[in-house]
Amino acid sequence: MVTTMTKRGQTVVPAEIRQRFHIQSNAKLEWITDGDTIRVILLPTDSIKGARGIAKNSGLMQAFREDRKRERERG
Repeated sequence: MVTTMTKRGQTVVPAEIRQRFHIQSNAKLEWITDGDTIRVILLPTDSIKGARGIAKNSGLMQAFREDRKRERERG
């Protein structure tokens, strides 16, 4: 998926991604650089719940696990 950055540095998270990961307005996203790669991480809405792993079985975590598995399989 491709998005465009505005003059003010803003971009849009595509609807398909927002729906898949249940991203809503005011969600906190962390941007991480890794060499030539930029990763965007959805932060838990409640850091205490996130730290305790309450969201462990959420759709977000399942999607994350599936993505990691695909990355490992690709080598």
